[in-house]
Amino acid sequence: MSAQAASPDVPGRMVIGLLMAGVLTQISYPLLSGAALQVVTVASVLLLTAAGVLHAALRWSPGHAVLLVLVAGGIGLAAETVGVHTGYPFGEYLYTDRLGPRIAGVPALVPIAWTMIAYPALLLGRRLAARPGARSGRLLTTARTALVGGIALGSWDLYLDPQMTAQNAWRFAHPHPGLPGVPGIPLTNFAGWFLVAVVMIAALDLTLPARPARRENWEWPAASVLAWTWLGSAVANLFFFGRPWVALYGGVVMGLTVLPYLLRLIPARTGQAEEPAHDTTHDTTQDGTRHTTARIGGEQ
Repeated sequence: MSAQAASPDVPGRMVIGLLMAGVLTQISYPLLSGAALQVVTVASVLLLTAAGVLHAALRWSPGHAVLLVLVAGGIGLAAETVGVHTGYPFGEYLYTDRLGPRIAGVPALVPIAWTMIAYPALLLGRRLAARPGARSGRLLTTARTALVGGIALGSWDLYLDPQMTAQNAWRFAHPHPGLPGVPGIPLTNFAGWFLVAVVMIAALDLTLPARPARRENWEWPAASVLAWTWLGSAVANLFFFGRPWVALYGGVVMGLTVLPYLLRLIPARTGQAEEPAHDTTHDTTQDGTRHTTARIGGEQ
């Protein structure tokens, strides 16, 4: 394994520290209630989002990390603002005061939370959407990435909404029809989440370059956020929160993308992967010259 992959430097250690702190705060959820639970909920989102943004800055550039926040957070805020004031696309709902200060009726924490999972979902979508040896256009590649990454991001809501409605962070005016065993949340909410997730991942894919400038084999910190969210939320809902149906829905649907992603990422992480598969995209420059961009499927 290369020194770059291990990343013993101070910024890399900061990413790992933020990740560990975010996970530890979430582990405390079942032990807390009231104001203490509200504080650690906010803290965990800020810590894990900061880890992802710093990770993006180290792999691409600080400017690209800013774009990540602006695009993911901006789309998340726009969708939630429309949702709160019109009921579309999630269904009619309102936020309480439990998540802190609001912007246009939406807690400032909410677009940050969208960013927290959108970034690793983008990396997941890119890796799983790559086709060995394929030669495809940029828009087709982005469409595949958005669909797969959108499923990963959208499926997170199978965990998130039951948790947040239980904490009275928001309420739906018309919670029926909903998923069996998951009261208080309409099916329209999950459909709206998937729609927004696909748009968000597509926008991010068009914003961040296909290949990072540095640390190509250092994707695992972002992937670990998805792995922890998938497995940790399933365990918490099953054994601590008394929501077995939530554990089942979230575990199965989120696992459809996260598990294949982790299995594909392991060889690249350990250096055992064969020559990476390239999904080749052809573009045309302003002077009419065609150039080729290789999207990495086996290593990124």
